[in-house]
Amino acid sequence: MGGTQNCGLYQKLNNYIKKHMALSLPFLKRDSRKKRAQIIAVDLGSRTTKAVLIERRGEILALTRYALLDAPIFEKKISPELLADHLRSVADALGNTTKFITVAVGLNDALVRQVELPQIPIDEMRQILKVNHKGYLQQDLPNHAFDCYILPPRQLPTPGKNAEATRAGTATPKLKVVVAAAKQQLVADFMRAANIASLTMDGMIPGLIGPINAFEQALPEVYAKETVALVDIGFKHTSVSVLDRGELALNRMINLGGDQLTAGLAEAMSISYAEAEGIKVGMAPEVESALQMQVVPLGREIRASLDFFEHQQDRPVTQVYVSGGSARSEMIIQMLHAELLVECKTWNPTGFLQLALPGQQAVEVDHIAPLLTVAIGTALAAF
Repeated sequence: MGGTQNCGLYQKLNNYIKKHMALSLPFLKRDSRKKRAQIIAVDLGSRTTKAVLIERRGEILALTRYALLDAPIFEKKISPELLADHLRSVADALGNTTKFITVAVGLNDALVRQVELPQIPIDEMRQILKVNHKGYLQQDLPNHAFDCYILPPRQLPTPGKNAEATRAGTATPKLKVVVAAAKQQLVADFMRAANIASLTMDGMIPGLIGPINAFEQALPEVYAKETVALVDIGFKHTSVSVLDRGELALNRMINLGGDQLTAGLAEAMSISYAEAEGIKVGMAPEVESALQMQVVPLGREIRASLDFFEHQQDRPVTQVYVSGGSARSEMIIQMLHAELLVECKTWNPTGFLQLALPGQQAVEVDHIAPLLTVAIGTALAAF
């Protein structure tokens, strides 16, 4: 979405401005702050929290540590105090070398849409969305914070073209804008939790954006020139994003994830959940038919998303790139390929990073990498 010169094109979606949030600490525009030397990025999962510590080394970004922790158990809504304890544990696991932290907002908690808005300053766009969110986003979103990122045009406009259009009495073209929204209370709770944990909340990014940011850096040529789908299989949900030559053309959340695949496999084979999780990733041939019954519904939902884009835009999706814990199963990738009738493959979100990991983490990172996709993409917002 705009080329490879930017480090994560949606990074400005974390700019929740003070006047829209009534918070004591605003999220500042990236262009108006110093780039961070180090950042902790946290992907709070339903079962496992994934976190990375990334630092700048000149023009290079280095992954220096990662952590996988059991997510805190809570009913409906996590308290700032419980979240603070968890964030403290994350910082401890990553070595406590920086206080700056950025968090991925879960698929259930953040909305991302592409809309057309008038050619006005971003502050005014936010205000329009605050007043008329239902008109632009087809949802009633009271007490939400909104932010916008203007998509760079694929072709630069001819100089003076807008002025000529205005003199001729024709309408000025609208801008394509990616809009993010999250509940103000949620943002306030995360800010409070970071403060209690003696950390500095550097930003919040919709979790959907993480794979896009990481993919842009890991496979810049594919990102900029092809029409592909990114599928991130989380614990409870799966996100699908169609990227059309660097532009987010479609995004969707599917209420199926790795948990349902594992639970369904355990039930079908009369084995424990832990056993099912192990053989799901381990590609045991005897589970193929039982696993396929669980993967087919997910494949059909993803295929429906691709069909919608292809019918709307009259362009085929040529490849599907899969991340998340279930992407470690070659069998699942093959089953998705058979269901989608499009080439499916895994990709390495650490491929563009210098790996400076300690001991065992350096050995295990290739196996763990698909789990870190959202966290890595979230970290890019700070750089």
